[in-house]
Amino acid sequence: MAVKKKAKGASGGSLKGSVAISLAGRDKGVRYAVTGITEEGYALVADGKLHKAAYPKRKKLKHLQFDGVRIENIDDILSSPGGTADAALRRALKLSAVHHEDEMI
Repeated sequence: MAVKKKAKGASGGSLKGSVAISLAGRDKGVRYAVTGITEEGYALVADGKLHKAAYPKRKKLKHLQFDGVRIENIDDILSSPGGTADAALRRALKLSAVHHEDEMI
């Protein structure tokens, strides 16, 4: 899984694959991967556990905090069949968390 630091101030089209933390709602504090952006300005996010890759959660962009990490092969992960996509998504989110914490130390 290639995890790379993302430039700040990214536009909506480049948010796909970004790792974000929920700031509001019942899922506050949960790490998600952005799987897409809707025309209404919502982010489609998935974590591979509660919100599967096939059925992502719709979340307002203002309720997400982007931590500057990006999952480079998000398209390959999302195109995987069935539970394989969710397992790969969980693994990528876990690796991005470890990678991000190492940079902060």
